[in-house]
Amino acid sequence: MNCPYEPYRIKVVEPITFTSREERCRLLHEAGFNLFQLPAESVAIDLLTDSGTSAMSDSQWAGLMLGDESYAGSKNFYHFEAAVRSLCGYRYVVPTHQGRAAEHVLFAAVVKPGMCVPNNMHFDTTRANIEHRDAEALDLVIKEAYDPHCELPFKGNMDVDRLEAIIERVGPDRVPLVLITITNNSGGGQPVSIANIRATSRLLKRYGIPLFFDACRFAENCFFIKEREPGYADVPVREIARSLFSLGDGCLMSAKKDGLVNIGGFLSVNDERWARAITNHLILVEGFPTYGGLAGRDLEALARGLEEVLDEDYLRFRISQVRYLGELLARGGVPILKPIGGHAVYINAREFLPHLQQHRFPAQALAVALYREYGIRGVEIGSVMFGTRDSPAEEAAYPELELVRLAIPRRVYTNSHLAYVAESVVDLFQHRDAIRGLVMTYGAPQLRHFTARFEEESSAVTQFHGAGVVTLPQ
Repeated sequence: MNCPYEPYRIKVVEPITFTSREERCRLLHEAGFNLFQLPAESVAIDLLTDSGTSAMSDSQWAGLMLGDESYAGSKNFYHFEAAVRSLCGYRYVVPTHQGRAAEHVLFAAVVKPGMCVPNNMHFDTTRANIEHRDAEALDLVIKEAYDPHCELPFKGNMDVDRLEAIIERVGPDRVPLVLITITNNSGGGQPVSIANIRATSRLLKRYGIPLFFDACRFAENCFFIKEREPGYADVPVREIARSLFSLGDGCLMSAKKDGLVNIGGFLSVNDERWARAITNHLILVEGFPTYGGLAGRDLEALARGLEEVLDEDYLRFRISQVRYLGELLARGGVPILKPIGGHAVYINAREFLPHLQQHRFPAQALAVALYREYGIRGVEIGSVMFGTRDSPAEEAAYPELELVRLAIPRRVYTNSHLAYVAESVVDLFQHRDAIRGLVMTYGAPQLRHFTARFEEESSAVTQFHGAGVVTLPQ
C-alpha cells in the first residue's frame, strides 16, 4: 500500500519567491536562455536536478555537530567507511567531494588513450571524464531504451550481446572496465535488473574485465527490483543492494543523490593496486584519503544518509511521488517517457514540439518556455547536452532522445507543488505552437550545456501568457 502522505514532518521552511513574467523574460535574456545561469531565487519550483538538492533529516543535521575536522583520521571517516563497506562490501573506500571527482580519479588511474569504456548509458560528466583521457565512451543500453513509448520494466538494461561484440572487436586489453549506471539517468531514470547485471558480470569474468557501478541512484534502482523483478518482492532493499554490489568489482557514487546530502561522493574498489593509484591521485587533486575534499561533518551526514535512504517507507513514497507527477502529465495529454522513472519525469520534447527540428533545440526551447511562463526550472537532456559538432563545417550529430527532465529533489516538495507543476506543463502543452526555436551562439567543446548561450529565432518572443493554474481532468 502506498503511503497517502509524506512520511516525514517538516521542521524548517524556506520561503518561495514569486517573480513576474516580465522579470523572468529579462533574466532569460541576461542568461542567454540558459537555465543554469539563472539566479536560484528567481525560480519558484526548481526541478533542474535532484543532485545535492535533498532536504537532510534531523539526524543528519545533528550529525553535522559531531564533525571531527582533523586533517587525518577523522572519526567521521571511519563511520562513513563502515557504512559504505556494509552497503557495498568492497575492501577500499575513498571519499571525494562529489561524483565527477570520483570519475576523475578513477579514470585518471586506469583509463589510457585509445581505450573504450562501455556503459549502459553514460551521463554527461562521466562521458566527459572518459573523453578527457582520449578514450571512447560507448552506450550499449538495450534498443528499447530509445523508444519513449515502450514500457519494459527494466529499460536501463545493458545489451549483453552488443557488449560481447565490442569486447571481441577491440580486445579485452582496451576495455579497462565496464560501467552500469543505476538507474539509467540519460535514458529516463530507468532501472537495471539483477538478472541483467548477473549476465553482464558473468560475461566480464570470462574476459577478466572489472564491472563497476555508477551507483548514485542505487536505492531507487533496488526498490524497482523489489517491485518489478520476480523473486524479490519479499527481499529487503538492503539485501537487494548487497546482492547487486556483490556482482561487481567496485562502484563510484555521487552521494548528492541517494546519499541524501548536499555534497559528497566516493569510490569503493576491491583491487589493491587500483586503490593505491586512485589514492595517490586523490591526494593531488582532492585531499588526504580520510577526507577527500569533504569536511568531517559532511562525512557524518553522508554516513547517516546512506542508512536513511534504505528505509522502504521513504523509498515507496519517493517513487510514488515521481509517479504521481508523471501520471498527472500523462492524464493531461503531455507526451512523457514511459515507464515513469525513479527520480524524475522526462517530457518527450520532440512530440511536445513537433514543429521544431532538433537543430532548433526543442527541449531547450520547452524548458525556457516553462520557466518564462510559470517560474519552473527543468533541464534539457537532448541536443544541447549530447549533440556534437567539432567544427562549424562539420554536420551536427543529434541524440535519439530529446527530453526535458523534471528532477524531483528528495524530501523537498509536497504533492501540492507537483500538482502546480503538472497544471503548468499541461497548460503550456495546450499552447505549444507558440513556442519558438533557439539558435546557439556559444557552446564550449565539452559539457556545453552548463555555459552555452542562445538567442530565440528571429528574435521572436512567444506571445502566449501562461494562465498558471488549470483544472486537470479527473
